[in-house]
Amino acid sequence: MGRADAWPGGSYNRLMSAPAPAPFTEAEYLALERASETKHEFVRGVITSMAGARPPHNILAARMTIALGRATGARGCEVMTSDQRVHVPAKRMYAYPDVVVACGERRYDSEDPPSLLNPVLLVEVTSRTTKDYDRGSKFLEYQSIDSFREYLVVSHEEVRVDHHQRLETGQWLTTTYVGLEAEVHLASFGAVLPLADVYGGVNLEEGG
Repeated sequence: MGRADAWPGGSYNRLMSAPAPAPFTEAEYLALERASETKHEFVRGVITSMAGARPPHNILAARMTIALGRATGARGCEVMTSDQRVHVPAKRMYAYPDVVVACGERRYDSEDPPSLLNPVLLVEVTSRTTKDYDRGSKFLEYQSIDSFREYLVVSHEEVRVDHHQRLETGQWLTTTYVGLEAEVHLASFGAVLPLADVYGGVNLEEGG
């Protein structure tokens, strides 16, 4: 299946048939994304559809957006939702994190719509199909962003947030917070994020 199999105004699925099609270029991805009604991520020629999420995922992402707004708003930072695309040039990657925090002067590429280049904090809420990717290779890709300082992985299965912080040495320190009484310490903002603000009253089995 050739380039005509792209998603004009709808979702996109590439047939898993041999021989494998050539990877997409960034220009092709961006052109297709502009014409699409749904979002897709791109990593080195591979395009992945952003499927709809279960209700708990959506609730947790919304709660994180509100909580981070409280924690960072007085520090010259802005919190953005998953509609804000992030470009990782060093990894030829375009992604839509569940929550994005940028501080100071925000820089964007020249595409339409523009992709953010300098996030400080990124959040991914896991799902059954993305939890390993969110905790593994996706985090590794994000690490090439110079401005990137903190990464929160919010579990969809239990009251748990994995907090990754870039140290002055360039190494990453990982702390796992579990339970409604826990508070995530956001070093970049001198703030704390209570897990109760994110998970309180949320039924993680909602929607089946």
